[in-house]
Amino acid sequence: MDSPFVPLGRPRPERADATRNREHLLATARAMVAELGVEKVTMDGLAERAGLGKGTVFRRFGTRAGIFHALLDEDEHAFQAQVMSGPPPLGPGADPVTRLIAYGRARSAYLSGHQSLVRASLDRNQPVPAGAPATLTRMHLRMLLGLARPGLADLDSLALQLTAALEGPVMLYVSAAPQPAPGTEPGSAQRLGDSWQALIERLCGH
Repeated sequence: MDSPFVPLGRPRPERADATRNREHLLATARAMVAELGVEKVTMDGLAERAGLGKGTVFRRFGTRAGIFHALLDEDEHAFQAQVMSGPPPLGPGADPVTRLIAYGRARSAYLSGHQSLVRASLDRNQPVPAGAPATLTRMHLRMLLGLARPGLADLDSLALQLTAALEGPVMLYVSAAPQPAPGTEPGSAQRLGDSWQALIERLCGH
C-alpha cells in the first residue's frame, strides 16, 4: 500500500533567474555549513560567498534562520521521497511492522544528523513549531499501524504519541549530547533506533 504522504509544497513557479539564484544560494549555504559549521554562516557571509547582493539573500530567506529552514526543507523532501517511493523496507514493499521499524530508525538517524541545522532554523522570537514533518510522520505511522494491527483502538491518539516519541526528544532539537568516539559505544541514533524497534515489536506483538 502506498504511503499517505503528500508533497510538502513548493512556492509558485519562479522566474528562471530567481530559480538559479535560489539553487546557487542553497548550494553555497550547504558548502559553507560543511566547511565552517552552522555557527559561522551569516547572511552577509552567504551573500559575499555567493557573489550576490545582500538584498537578494534577505528577500530569499528573510532571516538567518530562514537559510537553515530552506536547507532542511530540501532534505525533508529527499527523505519523504525515500519513504514514498524508495526501496524497502523504508519505502513500499515490506510488511507494515518492518516498515514501522525502518522508519523509526531512519528518522532517528536523520534527526540526529540534522541537529545543528534544526537548532539554527528555529527563530528565537517564535515558539518551537510542530512543523509539517511531524504531521507527515503521524500520518505515516497511523497508516502502518492500521495495517499491522487491524482493529486497534484509537489509532489517532496512538500515532500522535508515537510521533512525539520519535520527533520530540529534546536532545535532537535543542542540545546535542557529546557523541562517543567511533567504535566505543552506539551513538544516539543507534540507541534511539534500538529502543524504537523494541517499542514497535512489543506494540505489534512480535
